[in-house]
Amino acid sequence: MKKVALTLISLACLAFGAITLNAAHHEKHDAITPGTVIHVVTVSWKADATDEGIQAALDGVVTLAKEYDGIERVWIKTIKAQGNRSHAFVMEFKNPQALKDYAGSAAQKKWYEVYYPVREGSTTFDITN
Repeated sequence: MKKVALTLISLACLAFGAITLNAAHHEKHDAITPGTVIHVVTVSWKADATDEGIQAALDGVVTLAKEYDGIERVWIKTIKAQGNRSHAFVMEFKNPQALKDYAGSAAQKKWYEVYYPVREGSTTFDITN
């Protein structure tokens, strides 16, 4: 009887360990490959854009994130730029629907009032898992 009980306890421990490892694997995988959407924008500015105007547009990305609930995080400080773009910024949307709803939203239109007067051109990449 003791052998049976020990065997059952051993099997239960193995099963618990396997479940725990599986959960840890999925948790790590979800952290590495989240379901958010990264909206990467590379920008070139108009020739007559001032440093203040450019900074206002970038600061506007931060304000936009505060006003639009679908944005979780933003990055506005370009460390390195290649090609014909001098700056980039990134918005992390909660999910693909949040990005879709952002297009044409009141928050986006308000930010465009600061962004478009200094923006010459941009390229956008939307990335998710």
